[in-house]
Amino acid sequence: MFLWAGNKGTQGPEHRRRTIYQKMWEYDTLDKRKTVTALKAGEDRALLLGLTMVLFSAMMYFITGITVVRSYLGSTWTEESSCSVVNSTMVGEMNCTYSCGSDCRKSFKFSCLQVFVTLNTTGKVMRLFHNEETRYMNQECFYVPNCRKDYMDVHAVILNVHEHFKLFPQVRCYYDPAEREGSVLLTRLYSHGVVFRSLFWPTIMFVGGTVIIAMVKLTQYLSLLCEQIKKIKR
Repeated sequence: MFLWAGNKGTQGPEHRRRTIYQKMWEYDTLDKRKTVTALKAGEDRALLLGLTMVLFSAMMYFITGITVVRSYLGSTWTEESSCSVVNSTMVGEMNCTYSCGSDCRKSFKFSCLQVFVTLNTTGKVMRLFHNEETRYMNQECFYVPNCRKDYMDVHAVILNVHEHFKLFPQVRCYYDPAEREGSVLLTRLYSHGVVFRSLFWPTIMFVGGTVIIAMVKLTQYLSLLCEQIKKIKR
């Protein structure tokens, strides 16, 4: 009986030490598993964020390409020069019809301003339009307003433009270098700056998403490499 008690007393501390070491090892293993799980979840979220950014940038590129870039490349007024105003005249009023419902249409009148300029590059006299949209909407008037705008407001704007051309007859204009168009534009709907700003943010988003994906993949590769080195050392 004493021997049994003595054996139990001598084995007790060693057993307790083994139990403590085992618990420490289990806690350490559990912590490592939690850390690996957390890292894996973080990597998955980062990959999802990167892929989402790349996808949205591709969509923005597509939308910008079929709207801004297509209109910019399709414009024939590509060269910029200086023009001298030869004649700026109010020639009367023009009708503009717009829809006010499914079976309703109304008419709107606006003052028609005709502007003729001399293109200093070639010396030719050409008709001046506000932009490409105005050129295709009306072949006579410099500016075509929104049909739903108030008549007095539009008339005041056109009068201001008319007076501006009298005070400052030298203006910058865009012309067709191939001379297929017999008119020039005061401004372009989509200039170099507009195209650059339209492509800037999709590019930033695409680069950011690509960097995130590359960083996650690099981290996974380095982690796998470290595990292989540890196995070799063991």
